[in-house]
Amino acid sequence: MGRLKEFDETKAIDGAVDCFWARGYAATSVRDLAERMGIGGASLYNAYGGKRALFVTALARYADRSMRERIARLEGDGRPKEAIRAFLAEIIERSLADRDRKGCMLVNSALDVAPHDAEIGKVVAGYLDEIRAFFRRNIEAGRSAGQMPRTLDADAVSAHLLGVLTGIRVLARAKPDRALLESVARPALDLLEMPVKPRARRRRS
Repeated sequence: MGRLKEFDETKAIDGAVDCFWARGYAATSVRDLAERMGIGGASLYNAYGGKRALFVTALARYADRSMRERIARLEGDGRPKEAIRAFLAEIIERSLADRDRKGCMLVNSALDVAPHDAEIGKVVAGYLDEIRAFFRRNIEAGRSAGQMPRTLDADAVSAHLLGVLTGIRVLARAKPDRALLESVARPALDLLEMPVKPRARRRRS
């Protein structure tokens, strides 16, 4: 039987998330983590096996409390087009409210960590794939419900929406301007709209 942890693990992991998110993986030391988590360095190694393993755990916690929470909440309404629109709208609002310009921990990790660590890269790619899958499911549901064009390519548009999402997150760190971010999202969201049907021609008597 494993040794019981002598600290609040949820609070400690949240501290690790905040530390990695604010500093980035490379600039975060084990000492920084231990201080933010409220535990000793030995406890950190005993519980998590070191900085790298803790980073993977922190990514999972971040995904659960942000991306997965948002997906479950928005998809639960059963309105696919509105779910996609609300997802991007919330991302824009979070980006504008981010005074420290920390951005998204997943996107930051894709840029800063994934190119140098293939295993962590796969972990990050997996979380981004979950977001794309959310877009794809709702596009398919929207087509089935007659809310979106039946000709819409769910695979291609879901990939495009993921690219728009990551672009917004990166752009907002340099220039958090509402008009700019909304203009990036608008053309992608316009793809979801039903085309205007031509009026039926009156038959001549």
